[in-house]
Amino acid sequence: MIRMTFPEPFKHQHQPVQNVNEIIAAQQTLGQRAADWVALNIGSWWFIIIQSIILAIWVVLNVTAWIRHWDPYPFILMNLVLSLQAAYTAPIIMMSQNRQAARDRLEAHNDYVINQKTEEEVRAILDHLAAQNDALAEIHRLLADMRDGND
Repeated sequence: MIRMTFPEPFKHQHQPVQNVNEIIAAQQTLGQRAADWVALNIGSWWFIIIQSIILAIWVVLNVTAWIRHWDPYPFILMNLVLSLQAAYTAPIIMMSQNRQAARDRLEAHNDYVINQKTEEEVRAILDHLAAQNDALAEIHRLLADMRDGND
């Protein structure tokens, strides 16, 4: 009779999976949170709608004002305000995008680590299933021999 052997039970020898969101939140500075807030809000429809309303009111008040035009046509002051807004907004959004790219790299590395762990565990499961298949084949052979011996 063949002695059936099975692989040793799989032992998890890796660090637990970390939540990337918690890691990023713990490392975030006030400036990074502010840049994310600016990028989130300026990149929204609410901001575009509110800014469009403010600009429309600005134009209407300066075109229809009878006594005092604080920014007469061609609205040079409005252009200056919008240029200043763009000059500060673009670098802030770029800072947020750079941080998001770093976060994406961290998430990609985390996915790679998880895939390695999964591959190791699947390999252990397949080894164990192969040993079970061999054991079942041997049991089946022994049962067949016993049945043939009784006939």
